[in-house]
Amino acid sequence: MSQIFHPSANTYIRATIVGAVIVVHIVVGGLYAFSGSPYQTGVKVIRTQPVPFSHEHHIRGVGIDCRYCHNTVETSASAGFPPTYTCMSCHSQIWGAATMLEPVRASLAENKPISWTRVHDLPDYVYFNHSIHIQKGVGCVSCHGQVDKMPLAWKAEPMTMTWCLNCHQHPEQFLRDKKDVFRMDLVLSNKEQLAKGHELVSQNKIETDRLINCSVCHR
Repeated sequence: MSQIFHPSANTYIRATIVGAVIVVHIVVGGLYAFSGSPYQTGVKVIRTQPVPFSHEHHIRGVGIDCRYCHNTVETSASAGFPPTYTCMSCHSQIWGAATMLEPVRASLAENKPISWTRVHDLPDYVYFNHSIHIQKGVGCVSCHGQVDKMPLAWKAEPMTMTWCLNCHQHPEQFLRDKKDVFRMDLVLSNKEQLAKGHELVSQNKIETDRLINCSVCHR
């Protein structure tokens, strides 16, 4: 009885199946890599701003506290943007005629806010409240990185759902005393952080089981 297929057909079929599996893995891996790439997440991408504001200069150089500009960060969902007169309270005395500050002077004269480009912009379906994170002991640096070392602001963390859930599932890895929330230079060993974190979970009455409920972030 003559065979329909040449013996090499078995090898061809096996190679085709293996090749298809490899291609699927490459495609899935590529999509996963793309989803976490700076192009998609915006991490370390510097946005063009109307004024080249340097957090490094104002925080590390001049010593301005975060709350001087972001004055609602402890009391409301939004950290707030400083009104133009906050900027000019200093710059009316120093560098007032600098070319780069023309948009600031125009904003004050026209009574129109400066149109800053958002660096951290969560989707509309995500609810985030700065004040509750601050009150529970989440430091600014946990989400925003060491902004005191940023000549121009960039996004330090991806702020994806997976990234947020990691903190909500393990808050003890990130919590600090309230007096240290705005510190950029605090460094603790893993042992010290976990000991302090577990203490603060209890002290601040953090309901760890509730933190992973969908309704916490999606309302």
